[in-house]
Amino acid sequence: MLHCNMSTTPPPLQLGLEDLLGELQHARRHGDMSRLALLAWCEVRRWARQAGEADLAERSTDLITRSPPGSREQFMAEIDGLIEALEQAHGRLLQATEPPAR
Repeated sequence: MLHCNMSTTPPPLQLGLEDLLGELQHARRHGDMSRLALLAWCEVRRWARQAGEADLAERSTDLITRSPPGSREQFMAEIDGLIEALEQAHGRLLQATEPPAR
């Protein structure tokens, strides 16, 4: 009975994604383009590969390695899209870790 009422610790992928989203959102609010580029290149790619999110890993790679965005606004718009895609991945993770309904 006690076991049923105990909360479980979120899996490491979920915690890593929540930390990553927090860092991206903070850097985005402050307009820190270099931090955003570093997070997109290193951390988003790493997390996406670990999570089996190949599309996100490729999107992150393309954001940095293909021809540079034409303007700051274009780069920020692409970062916003990446953050949105990560938030959707977070929703999928939450659904996957939800305990079954009784």
